[in-house]
Amino acid sequence: MTTSWTGPVLSLNSGATIPQLGFGVFKVDPAETERIVTDALELGYRHIDTAAIYGNEEGVGRAIARSGVPREDLFITTKLWNSDQGTQSAFDAIDSSLEKLGLESVDLYLIHWPAPERNTYRESWEALQKIQSDGKATSIGVSNFLVDHLEAILADGGVVPAVNQIELHPALQQRGVVDFSRAHGIAIESWGPLGQGKYPLFDEASVVEAAAAHGKTPAQVVLRWHLQNGNIVFPKSNSRERIAENLNLFDFELTEAEVADISALERDGRVGSHPSEVN
Repeated sequence: MTTSWTGPVLSLNSGATIPQLGFGVFKVDPAETERIVTDALELGYRHIDTAAIYGNEEGVGRAIARSGVPREDLFITTKLWNSDQGTQSAFDAIDSSLEKLGLESVDLYLIHWPAPERNTYRESWEALQKIQSDGKATSIGVSNFLVDHLEAILADGGVVPAVNQIELHPALQQRGVVDFSRAHGIAIESWGPLGQGKYPLFDEASVVEAAAAHGKTPAQVVLRWHLQNGNIVFPKSNSRERIAENLNLFDFELTEAEVADISALERDGRVGSHPSEVN
């Protein structure tokens, strides 16, 4: 990682580093992706998180190509979709993603869901290890894996996932999954870090009061809470102004009490799908 990215970076168990703050493109219209990712790169983001199922890898690739940012300054993640799990299908899927992205390799490749009814995530994890050894992904990891899914692939030996990307926001902190992952050297990435607007997070007193105390927005306060908890986070927005706002997190720090008050919002408040139900 060069000095192109001036924000915090975390070290992964693969030996790579990752910008702790990135930009996500979940549900970003494929027709708008190039413009939106171009805005993010122009504003200073260097970590982009996409997935095959999002249907916008080509737009991400076009934005990367036109950005002029050196490849070594970027951290690009994509993901293996459920219907592509398996050995040969995973090999085909990474090749398809790389072609759409216009890249020779990605920095991180994830199994998107464990999809337990398919019962192919262990086989797929072996395939990802081959993808990594072939140089098509610098680091490999998983997404939406619960403790039992992690235990299964760890029991097989081999590469330990570099990250586990899970739904995580103040109302759903998945502390058991987080603790297990970190105990095994697996970094935590938060998706839906602001609760996807599905509950009134920004009206919570602990968030409102911290925002007022620091002269920041509620969204900035919650994103800062993620950073101070050691989570990798990649908010999304279609608005250049909001994309810039989400990047402006490094000139303040929440107090221990403010972090604790926001953490007290935990209530098992899942707003996305449960990993046992996505297949």
